[in-house]
Amino acid sequence: MTTLHIKNMVCNRCILVVKQVFVNLGLHPEKISLGEVSITENDLSTDFQKQLDSALVNLGFERIDDRKARLIESIKNKVIQMVHYSDSIDRKFNWSSILSEELCYEYNYLSNLFSAVEGITLEQYIIRQKIERVKELLFYDELTLSEIANKLGYSSVAHLSSQFKNITGLTTSQLKKMRQIDQSRKPLDSLN
Repeated sequence: MTTLHIKNMVCNRCILVVKQVFVNLGLHPEKISLGEVSITENDLSTDFQKQLDSALVNLGFERIDDRKARLIESIKNKVIQMVHYSDSIDRKFNWSSILSEELCYEYNYLSNLFSAVEGITLEQYIIRQKIERVKELLFYDELTLSEIANKLGYSSVAHLSSQFKNITGLTTSQLKKMRQIDQSRKPLDSLN
């Protein structure tokens, strides 16, 4: 079995699209998760890798060979998974512990690598992901601001509101009132 690392897989639809690419090329994906595809084939020829790379790039994805690039993508995928897809009740967790444990590296190394490669700190990336999630939850209008703050692990509504204003330039109330709220949201894979 071979595991390939794929950049820009940020949602369940991405998983479906990438799976279809592999199936269309006659490959047999055993397991697909955000950023990874395990296939039954052991070796892919150089020509076949180019064909796969071309098919992925046409859809906005990219196969990653470099170890550091794979690690960065793993960090992003874990943050996206935790912020956007985790339904755990207690969202007040320690990011450094979770990322270190999950990726088997010291947090300082992960943070420094992320900053050097991405041009923003890991903390800024996490905050931007959380703000995009706040926008989404405000759009659906199913939760109060207090519930959103609790769901995303903020210590208070004031803390959430302050970060929201810093990132978007708007208050949560202003954003909620805007009719074009969906135009202010960004795709997860375009957040830096």
